[in-house]
Amino acid sequence: MFSLKGRRAVVIGGTSGIGRAIALALADASADVVASARSEDAVNATAREIEARGRKTMRETVNILDRSSVDELERRVTEELGPVDILVNSAGMTKRIPTLDCPEELWDQIMDINLKGTLYGCQAFGRGMIERGYGKIINIASLSTYVAFHEVTPYGASKAAVGALTKSLAVEWAEKGVCVNAIAPGIIPTALNRSIIETPRGKELLVRTPMHRFGTPDEMGGAAVYLASEESDFVTGEIIAVDGGFLASGVNTGGIYE
Repeated sequence: MFSLKGRRAVVIGGTSGIGRAIALALADASADVVASARSEDAVNATAREIEARGRKTMRETVNILDRSSVDELERRVTEELGPVDILVNSAGMTKRIPTLDCPEELWDQIMDINLKGTLYGCQAFGRGMIERGYGKIINIASLSTYVAFHEVTPYGASKAAVGALTKSLAVEWAEKGVCVNAIAPGIIPTALNRSIIETPRGKELLVRTPMHRFGTPDEMGGAAVYLASEESDFVTGEIIAVDGGFLASGVNTGGIYE
């Protein structure tokens, strides 16, 4: 069960944090994996890790703010490795800032990377999946898809929209053999959020997590392998929270760490 042997996967934003962990988990499950991002050095480093697992890969950078760049990534991978069966959209950005102080440029940047970039990936790779009648798309949602966090309004709005996009595409493409799901990671210390969780509010987030610890990027891999495998063929439109019980908890610290 859960073998991805013979499958080809692309992980956009797959060279750091959660994206890298998912890319390596898919490779460990025997998929050929292309981990793509903006940094050529990071792409090369992750490709070496995939190759060390005995899997095929490519060294391809991508700019998710450029639709033609995402389309070109799909074309090049398909030509060299074959049709892509699995797509993970993991590129993201956040910044803590009071909403009243958030400039339009920052709002647009976060929305473009987190939402529009995810849309571009779904469009570029979804077309081929629909034509072949099979595909697995995994988007990266967030706890903020469901609940609000302090002073990250543009990020929360973008991730709520990613949840809606995931469900909308799942409904639209279900009869075409394409499953579209998402993972909502719990509090995972990464370069993206470390400046936020290393604060008194980070301690509050820890208190609100019933397992009383933060997660690790590697702990997202199992959910990704499941959603990428044939064992999830009757699962679409779902957002799986891997969060140590955060969303299930009714605990509210009342800001005691303020």
